[in-house]
Amino acid sequence: MIRIENVSKDLGEFKLDDVSLHVNEGEYFIILGPTGAGKTILIETIAGIYRPDCGRIFLNGIDVMDLPPKDRSISMVYQDYMLFPHLTVEKNIGFGLRYQNITSSETEAEVNEIADLLGVSHLLNRYPGTLSGGEQQRIAIARAVVTKPKVLLLDEPLSALDNRTTERLREELGKIHRLTETTTIHVTHSFEEAFSLGDRIAVMRDGQIIQVGAPDYVFRKPNSEFIADFVGVENLFRGKSVVHDGISEVHADGICMLSSTLKSGDVSISVRPEDIFISKKEIDSSARNSFSGNIMEVKDMGALVRLVVDVGIPFVVALTKRSYEDLELAYGTRVHIAFKASATHLF
Repeated sequence: MIRIENVSKDLGEFKLDDVSLHVNEGEYFIILGPTGAGKTILIETIAGIYRPDCGRIFLNGIDVMDLPPKDRSISMVYQDYMLFPHLTVEKNIGFGLRYQNITSSETEAEVNEIADLLGVSHLLNRYPGTLSGGEQQRIAIARAVVTKPKVLLLDEPLSALDNRTTERLREELGKIHRLTETTTIHVTHSFEEAFSLGDRIAVMRDGQIIQVGAPDYVFRKPNSEFIADFVGVENLFRGKSVVHDGISEVHADGICMLSSTLKSGDVSISVRPEDIFISKKEIDSSARNSFSGNIMEVKDMGALVRLVVDVGIPFVVALTKRSYEDLELAYGTRVHIAFKASATHLF
């Protein structure tokens, strides 16, 4: 559907550096990355706002480099809404339909349908300045979707909203995508949005795409220390690995871990906190990594508790508050931890 080949664009402070990417038809694709990574430039270049310094962009197999934005069948939603203040909600939503060969009655029907879907039918006669942030963003999304674009680009559409509104709009974006099956690229800083909406994600840094994959794969199997740190891998170590009989034996700071990732030599090791079992008793399981140590730190995160267990090196372990209380754990408690070889990722 969308194929980007070796695209570069230098805007001084922001840039794209030899970006190649393929987004499938009907896919909900998430782009993550720190501020200044080039996320917005990438989708604006897809939209035609910027022309690449080099490289090609294809939509449905057609080279769109010479097509102006209005002819690309792409709609875009920014975080700051960008509604027309002098037009009613109804006129804002229907603005893009003015350029389509449809009657006024058809326009009205399309506007009413999308307004009903997003729950803003009661606002059609209002003006943007009288609406809340969540209402304005619903109108911006409705205006983008009503034209039935081939591609929908979303630039941090939920970042300026409160938590409750964000949750509701996130659900509505998922509903719209299921109903329309529009190919969507969504820029965000939110891991929750990535997991709840994304079929795949790309992580960007300094104008480059560092890793692409399903959200769970990228979060559990980062391909670099940057990705591991960015996605919040709290157990990140350096060690030396040797492969024996189809398993990697990894030595790091005096302990030995086993990994199903086959890699030899100097490696980075990551283990996600939620993949670690913990108990006061020795753990009887198929997990091939087992250690004992003391709880050195307790972090109350609300519904979750994060423990730091010193087994020679510090492991962060995540569990629910209910489990923490049921196990009667506390600072200084002697515990056993275990995790599977498949949970020990090497890169």
